[in-house]
Amino acid sequence: MDIYAFPPIAAILDAAYGVLTGLADLLAPLTGSAAAAAAIILVTLVIRALLIPVGVSQAKAEQTRARLAPKLRALQKRHKKNPERLQRETMQLYKDENTSPFAGCLPVLIQAPVIGILYTLFLRTDIAGHENDLLTHDLFGASLGTSLVSMLTTGPFSLPTLAVYVGLIVIMIVVAEITRRVFRPVAVDDSPLSSPGMLRMMNALHYLTAVFAVFVPLAAGLYLTVTVAWTLAQRVILRRRYPLPVTAG
Repeated sequence: MDIYAFPPIAAILDAAYGVLTGLADLLAPLTGSAAAAAAIILVTLVIRALLIPVGVSQAKAEQTRARLAPKLRALQKRHKKNPERLQRETMQLYKDENTSPFAGCLPVLIQAPVIGILYTLFLRTDIAGHENDLLTHDLFGASLGTSLVSMLTTGPFSLPTLAVYVGLIVIMIVVAEITRRVFRPVAVDDSPLSSPGMLRMMNALHYLTAVFAVFVPLAAGLYLTVTVAWTLAQRVILRRRYPLPVTAG
């Protein structure tokens, strides 16, 4: 059974296809063969703009967590030998402050279906029963429907595709490194999240997007690149608006 032929899913894909091809047609006089890529960038910017309120909430939550760090350290010292009591007291503290240790995860959750839709739109030869014209579009000669891993393993080899992917991956790695250096997590003494192993894993997560990008079609990789760049710029602006306490960490 083809899950993409299921009417609700087919309707969503067809609607997304219509929006993307419509934007590409509008942008074609200005962008030429890169019209679909320009449409993806525009859609990404619109989505990120709509998520600005969520980003503000995320910045506020980060500020609150930093402010609560001394209280969390006190709870951990007080209930070090009673993990269940520590968990209850910790959750009560977050409840009293009207926040959550998972606050700020919404942007990641929202983007998952967007990436899934882009992945599908540039993977299938047909969408809702009609030919997928998006597969004919490219960016500087690199097909938007080709992934780096697919090109390197099954071919055909394309120098433009390799060059565009290298450019996008370099951008993502640079953004990840800046993010890692500037936005270090607030450390809490004796917390498992502050252990050297956990901190190394959290640092590695910054580069996960670049790793993931090589497996998805170039269209989805372009979306991810614009997203991480926007996210970094937004976090820098919001950190100035909602600075962390000087005594945090």
